[in-house]
Amino acid sequence: MTIPGKRSIGALRGALVLLALWGAITPPAQIQAAEAGGLRITWADNYLTIRGDDLPGDEIKILYLEAYCRSGSTNRDWNETVVPHRTELIAASDDQRTIDLRCTISDGVTVEHRITAGDDEIDFRLLAHNPTDRRSEVHWAQPCIRVDRFTGRKQDDYLPNCFVFVDGQLTRFPLEPWATKARYVPGQVWCPPNVPRDDVNPRPLSDVVPSNGLIGCYSADGKKILATAFEPYQELFQGVIVCVHADFRLGGLQPGERQEIRGKLYVVDADVPKLLERYEKDFPEHRDTK
Repeated sequence: MTIPGKRSIGALRGALVLLALWGAITPPAQIQAAEAGGLRITWADNYLTIRGDDLPGDEIKILYLEAYCRSGSTNRDWNETVVPHRTELIAASDDQRTIDLRCTISDGVTVEHRITAGDDEIDFRLLAHNPTDRRSEVHWAQPCIRVDRFTGRKQDDYLPNCFVFVDGQLTRFPLEPWATKARYVPGQVWCPPNVPRDDVNPRPLSDVVPSNGLIGCYSADGKKILATAFEPYQELFQGVIVCVHADFRLGGLQPGERQEIRGKLYVVDADVPKLLERYEKDFPEHRDTK
């Protein structure tokens, strides 16, 4: 199997290594190539950029990845939480539909990323591997999705465009109760039941437990929704710039351990029942707990 648009012989070799690693897990369902008007992706300088002819705001930028993080992060200085990493481009297709990345973390863990653009979604397939003889210190990671262009809003007024799901219902920000105290403010964190509340972003931590792993926002005209989810996920987060996060969970890989992580970013019509139906099809293990 080859990847179109190879950048160099070295990049091709890296891509073949990546494909060999993907053979260790179940391959994702093939995403059909987008027709004209679908989404396209590029990656440079640690930013994944999504473009599309019908995309509100013309493009979405994701700091991919912002950080890999240790546990015990909720009440600790951020500089002590971040574990250094380096991300490199392994391959990119000429049609801007597929990108392969590799993150190398300072504790020895590698994370291979295959990112595929479809008609109205971006599919993320990750394979994390700890080749060392010691447990990894990395418990979670942050893709930071910038939504200023999509919402047409700025830091001081974008909150009402954003949402999570509470008791099975789409609930816009700021929802009650809205936490205001933390080591760093502002911002808001929602933690799922299975994640220790000592291990999330050191921003105000909500008492509200989300009923699924989706977080998103409405476009400026209200006609489109951007929503994202990862499985497993560590937290949902509204940030200190015009951003939203579904931060994925690694959990501290044991020596030799591999872990699959899946993610989606949807850009769809503002039809909430259809969004939920699609999310539950893509993540059947994380159905709404309404």
